[in-house]
Amino acid sequence: MSGPVSDVGAILADICEEAGRLILPIWKTAMTVHTKSDDSPVTEADRKGEALILERLAARFPGIHVISEEDASEFGTPDAIGRQFFLVDPVDGTKAFVRGDPNFTVNIGLIEDGVPVAGAVVAPATGETWFTRGGQAFKRTEGGAERPARVREWPQGEAVALVSHTMKPETLQALADRYGFDTPKPMDSSIKFCRIAEGSADLYPRHGPTMEWDVAAGHAVLIAAGGRVETEDGAPFLYGKADKGFRNGHFVARGG
Repeated sequence: MSGPVSDVGAILADICEEAGRLILPIWKTAMTVHTKSDDSPVTEADRKGEALILERLAARFPGIHVISEEDASEFGTPDAIGRQFFLVDPVDGTKAFVRGDPNFTVNIGLIEDGVPVAGAVVAPATGETWFTRGGQAFKRTEGGAERPARVREWPQGEAVALVSHTMKPETLQALADRYGFDTPKPMDSSIKFCRIAEGSADLYPRHGPTMEWDVAAGHAVLIAAGGRVETEDGAPFLYGKADKGFRNGHFVARGG
């Protein structure tokens, strides 16, 4: 495929699903867990999934640069990046993966001029796939029909916020006071963006560290579903922060 590309979410979904089928047999096995330089875990699933994704992207989109989590961890990130590039996280939620929790995901996002323009997120353990196509978001389940994904209106008195499992009670209360949600629900990985995109949750406040590849695909799906992701002060949340090693600041993902 040559020339500029943007509406490639369906292709990315197929690649993510293929990677998901590769890594799923490793889930709930006696896997070896290695520790990276930042003290985060990495497994055989991360490495095998990334190798497959990089091979598929190179074949389909040979002119587009790819920044992927495990490659970046081993070799570092580039000092500069062009206007269009892919961000790949082969297993987001590795801690969940290791402990047998189903909320881990395979992620590919396409960035153009700092904005996610296409993406796909797959939850291999549950057989769910969310992806962008034609400016909209869709969800399909293994063996089921494809359907549009759309955020819901803010449900007054019943708003659900997706938060970290390790969040301290005082931090949770401060976020509830700030954002006005009613029910916190602990959840791992980029699946949080997708739950908001499909209308089963409303908010994901992230006041902790993330990398661009952690969130790009989910962000693309959420935008296409009618949601948004902003910095703490309401500014657009952008990508390509090469000068910061592709590290993110705090953000909040919102539905309707």
